[in-house]
Amino acid sequence: MWFSRKQVAKEPAAAGAAAVVPGQITTKRLGDAAESLALAHLVRAGMKLVDTNYRTPGRGGGEVDLIMRAPDGTLVFVEVRQRKGDGHGGAAASVGLVKQRRIIFAARHYLMRFASMPPCRFDVVTVQGRMDAPETAVIEWLRGAFDAD
Repeated sequence: MWFSRKQVAKEPAAAGAAAVVPGQITTKRLGDAAESLALAHLVRAGMKLVDTNYRTPGRGGGEVDLIMRAPDGTLVFVEVRQRKGDGHGGAAASVGLVKQRRIIFAARHYLMRFASMPPCRFDVVTVQGRMDAPETAVIEWLRGAFDAD
């Protein structure tokens, strides 16, 4: 079925999820939908949202998709990756060394606002499946996916 560019979804497919309408799919919309699904998943698991899409100033910096607080007080920097299928290793495999460095750089910049360093970790949440049908998405939460060493 084809949709015009002006056509919008009547209601989100999942609570807290940004609906993606076929015909209007962009990388930004896919990423936003995946982040919404990941956020809802993490909140259901007891995490609290601190910040979203934190970027360092200037070019060549980094970005953290979600900054969450775990129930034990740990500050969690979350990278959300979305893939339609599991080809090329799936979504988790796309968080390579260069991407990790950019996330770590942004996290260090974010942490400069704290007088004392809170406990931290880096998680990856993968969302695999079609974003125009988010109820079919498979979400995997990889705690402590990489270190800042």
